[in-house]
Amino acid sequence: MTIERLKPIFKVRKTFILLILILIVSRLNAQEHDKVLRSIFDEALTDTTAWAQLRYLCKNANGRLAGSPASLRAIEFTSRAMKEAGADTVWLQKVTIPHWVRGKENCKVVSRVMGERELTISTLGLSVATQPGGLNTGVIEIRDFEELKEIGKSRIEGKIVFFNRPADNKLINTFAGYGGAVNQRLSGAAEASRFGARAVIVRSATQALDDFPHTGTTRYPDDVIKIPAVAVSTLDAELLSSWLKKDSSLRLSLVTECRNLPDTISYNVIGEIRGSGKPDEYITAGGHLDSWDITEGAHDDGGGCVQAIEMIRIYKKLGIKPKRTVRAVMFMNEEISGTGGKTYAAEAAAKGEKHYAALESDRGVMSPRGFGFDASDKRLQKLQSLSKYFIPFNIRDFDAGGGGSDIGPLKALGALQIGYIPDSQRYFAYHHSANDTFDKVNIRELQMGSAAIASLIYLLDQFGY
Repeated sequence: MTIERLKPIFKVRKTFILLILILIVSRLNAQEHDKVLRSIFDEALTDTTAWAQLRYLCKNANGRLAGSPASLRAIEFTSRAMKEAGADTVWLQKVTIPHWVRGKENCKVVSRVMGERELTISTLGLSVATQPGGLNTGVIEIRDFEELKEIGKSRIEGKIVFFNRPADNKLINTFAGYGGAVNQRLSGAAEASRFGARAVIVRSATQALDDFPHTGTTRYPDDVIKIPAVAVSTLDAELLSSWLKKDSSLRLSLVTECRNLPDTISYNVIGEIRGSGKPDEYITAGGHLDSWDITEGAHDDGGGCVQAIEMIRIYKKLGIKPKRTVRAVMFMNEEISGTGGKTYAAEAAAKGEKHYAALESDRGVMSPRGFGFDASDKRLQKLQSLSKYFIPFNIRDFDAGGGGSDIGPLKALGALQIGYIPDSQRYFAYHHSANDTFDKVNIRELQMGSAAIASLIYLLDQFGY
């Protein structure tokens, strides 16, 4: 056989050998990544640092609404915790915030038929106060804004509007159920004001049936008269509704003494590990440091903050050197107006920073299910290929759709938006309520979430998807 005839055979063999070498190298790399993830989970599951940090936040900086003394204690503590975790650099980033203070609040229902009953309420953030001495007037129950229009100003004017649409418990995704009910909290006061209402009382946005009112922000466009707005616990919403059916002439006595003070300054807390290969590309992971003033803020969002700090600690402990610069960010003022996330993105844009990806943990710290990605179909397929590394840890959901309110402004800078997704079935029993306490967090679920987040950021950095 001539040399010319042998050339195709040599070419095939060369290609075959090259493919075998590629497969061997690929498998060796995969085994190395498996080992790193195993070490991340081992470290997270056998260390209690994050657990202790969350306990401190909940017990020593509870009620850390932006602008409060508790929020300043939280800033000081997480800054120190980031340094102790081994971050290369830690700094505070100034954020302008609205400064709202709750004050006293009470609500009583008075009926000639059923008598009197105190209702469990919580004033909504940014609400205005009642007039001195409060108000005492009739109540009208309404399910949604369409019904508000149908009933009209003649029947609503001078009364308190009671929005009583519950979250849809048939929806398996509890965030979808919450989303279907929360507009009455966000916009109910503004919409009712257009029809002459004197105040609104809103059923708490939760699937739970309990005596914890769930607060949150309400918003007023410039073209409406601001009226007081409070949330009522779901049990008392049921009671008020049943009393109204028996006595439509009953009255509510409502007092709120909240105040909207001038804007003030607070801080995002930022810690980073400088990248070893691409230091001018950034990956951000974090949560929001502020919580509502009525709660310890364990699930919303102390847990998300300490998980980001734990990522830094784990990398430093295990000697993991990311190619890109990895940041842990504690955002301030997510609950009221989101200026922490907006400020972080604005300064990044002003500096010309290249933000490769951003992950937000703000759905509680229950057992990890996976991640959501705001990505094109082609990129999503690549990201979903990473799911095989998480199979040993029973983390399987790599879905379309992801992000969060604090990292959302980074999308304009090209940052891949990622949402950490834990099991959500218990989350809205705690969200924005006094029920969101440290004892409601399971240490192993917190640790598993920390490991999952640190692992995903490691793989993203390695693969560059």
